[in-house]
Amino acid sequence: MAHHKSAQKRIRQTAVKTERNRYYRTRAKNITKAVLEAVSANDKVTALEAFKVANQSLHSMVSKGFIKKQTVARKVSRLHKLVNGMEAA
Repeated sequence: MAHHKSAQKRIRQTAVKTERNRYYRTRAKNITKAVLEAVSANDKVTALEAFKVANQSLHSMVSKGFIKKQTVARKVSRLHKLVNGMEAA
């Protein structure tokens, strides 16, 4: 255990940030999974709705600093490609 006041504070802050980051990481995985499940079920309407939620949520995570901008751009681009590919199939 840390003996200095500043080190104890850093431990507390790290614990809070770790929990917050874990929540947003899990949320990002779940909303991405919702789009992928709708695409695999070949349900265009549900896929579009899930994609809209995913797009908005992921970009809000960028503004809060939880995910890098380019990472979200790549993920959204891939999801968009899948959803748009459903029309051709």
